[in-house]
Amino acid sequence: MTFISRGFHGRRPSAGTKLPPGQYETTGFPVLSAGPTPRIRKDEWQLSVTTEVGKRHTWDWAGLMALPAESPTVDLHCVTKWSKFGTEWQGVSLDVLLADAETAAEHVLVTSYGGYTTNIPLADLVDGKAWIVFGYGGGDLPPEHGGPARLLVPHLYLWKSAKWVRGLELRQHDVPGFWESAGYHNYGDPWREQRYQGD
Repeated sequence: MTFISRGFHGRRPSAGTKLPPGQYETTGFPVLSAGPTPRIRKDEWQLSVTTEVGKRHTWDWAGLMALPAESPTVDLHCVTKWSKFGTEWQGVSLDVLLADAETAAEHVLVTSYGGYTTNIPLADLVDGKAWIVFGYGGGDLPPEHGGPARLLVPHLYLWKSAKWVRGLELRQHDVPGFWESAGYHNYGDPWREQRYQGD
């Protein structure tokens, strides 16, 4: 990955709108990526969940489509200070995908097509908090926003919602991902302004 998109400066929040500290509201959907946009065909796409003992569960596109889908409407908060309210998605809850994974792990390293990684506590991916999404705004998820499928973890800054997701590695020990290794906060809570290490 050789280039980083510039940040985005939106407009002040509407009256009565509650934003995390330091955020601005946008009605657009800025495209920010840590590298070029991968183009993954659905017939070549695959998602894996690998436990800490090496047991691997995999889904191809047809397998993902056969799972029960949900339609979450959530707010997004990017570390570059924009927030977008009421985004509408379609996807599969991580509760469904992790249901058969016997694990004592507490950490997850998320991997993406294109080489991106991010780390998230397992507790932040279960109990209705996260999805593998393939639809946005009533249509397919476009490649620039992570299509054909991305992780969606709306209660954390958006860099944790890895685009072009391909795997979740369950781990007993935390392993920093791409941005975390570059100085971003290890957790990334927008309400606590956890943008960078030390915040």
